[in-house]
Amino acid sequence: MQSNYLIFISVLIGLVGCSNKPIEPWVAPYEREHLADPIMDPDRDAVFSAFRQHVHETREASKGAGAAQGSGCGCN
Repeated sequence: MQSNYLIFISVLIGLVGCSNKPIEPWVAPYEREHLADPIMDPDRDAVFSAFRQHVHETREASKGAGAAQGSGCGCN
């Protein structure tokens, strides 16, 4: 009896996501610049970002692989 309830609930949850109406943005494109707050940028402080990267490399015992760098020939 409980399995019938579980099946019914899972079918209901699955049907909730079915919709033919496309999702429309609630913010106009010209208003989006006001939502982008500079304080939300994780790299707003270059010195702190470099320090954090150094600490991460020290703890992981690895260096590099943070950006795409290489000789360009494809050789390892």
